[in-house]
Amino acid sequence: MSNHQRLDDGMRWRIVGRLAAGQSQVQICREFNLTPSVVCNLRKQFQDTGSIERKPGQGRRRDTTSTEDRYLSNIERRNRGATASQLSRDLYAATGTRVSRVTVSKRLHETGLFARRPAVCVPLTSTNTRVRLACSREHRDWSMDQWATVLFTDESRFSLNTDSRRTFIWRELGTR
Repeated sequence: MSNHQRLDDGMRWRIVGRLAAGQSQVQICREFNLTPSVVCNLRKQFQDTGSIERKPGQGRRRDTTSTEDRYLSNIERRNRGATASQLSRDLYAATGTRVSRVTVSKRLHETGLFARRPAVCVPLTSTNTRVRLACSREHRDWSMDQWATVLFTDESRFSLNTDSRRTFIWRELGTR
């Protein structure tokens, strides 16, 4: 059995039954492909409590409820350009629950929303299409030396700073 898999109740009762029948822990480990600590801990739990059920409430408590998670997802879908910090402030104003921007990001990831660059596409009009076609026909016979003097400024984004300050939107994977 691989690491971190939980035993179902049926398997737990079979192990306890084998222990009660006198089978050794080593034999049970080999039979069920378990580590000795799993069988030993299950035996101790059954002797101490008489039960094989897992203890409830293990792990850290979530900061947000499922209702608040849905609220975050809904307000994000209404305002695609909202940042995680803005969504955190909106949640606090609406419900009084204070969470960090990282928590907001995690909750949106759970609902399938990720921060991505928006695809900005300006649709070409018929006038733009005609002008581009005329330009390309006019310059189709240019040499490499003539093209070397041309600077295309609309193709690349240049930034001298490390922070590009691009805006991100929350969207599902595979959407633009």
